[in-house]
Amino acid sequence: MKDILNFLADLSANNNREWFNANKERYLKVKAEVEAFTAELIDIVAEIEPLASRLSPADCLYRIYRDTRFSADKSPYKTHIGIYINPRGGKKSEYCGYYVHIEPGNCLVGGGGWWPEAPLLREYRKEIFDNDEEYREIICNPEFTKYYHPYMQDPLKTAPKGFPKDWEHIDLLKPRSFTVAATLTDRQFTGSKLKSHLRTLFRILKPYNDFFNFTLEEHPELAVRSGK
Repeated sequence: MKDILNFLADLSANNNREWFNANKERYLKVKAEVEAFTAELIDIVAEIEPLASRLSPADCLYRIYRDTRFSADKSPYKTHIGIYINPRGGKKSEYCGYYVHIEPGNCLVGGGGWWPEAPLLREYRKEIFDNDEEYREIICNPEFTKYYHPYMQDPLKTAPKGFPKDWEHIDLLKPRSFTVAATLTDRQFTGSKLKSHLRTLFRILKPYNDFFNFTLEEHPELAVRSGK
């Protein structure tokens, strides 16, 4: 794992095609290590989500090459590695899965509904409104709050349209992205207990994912991402 972080740190300092091509053999070794690690993560997720066993590393890994066509940042490469183990639908599905982000100083495990489009976001909010006690039991569970925190949720400043402004739990409906993350230090990521720790984090995350996946099971027409 140290080789992965070291390569990404060097790439961040030398994000250009000349350096990358000169270090292509080093990248290929890191890529092979990441693929092997992803296969191990699939097996770990499959312990709690048997459908994950049908996935391959290729179903879970994102390309390191950036799409710079519509970005002011023309850096050609990502300086992180993203692994998304989504048992129900793969990377292009709205179903919630288990995301592992590898980046020096910013490693994390994430899950939940990532920036859902308006129809699905509305259904998520309705599910929380109708089942707020169940939802609060999940997000207030001491084991959950020990590790996970809201991540890039960008909440509204007022109540979302169609919901009572005076509802006592209205803040639960304000996020535009129902995502959470658990951070890992570089030492944790390179330590001998990494896989055991990830197994724990995935288990704790599962009820949160399940809550939103239930909504998608009721509305399968909303399960495919469009334009993301």
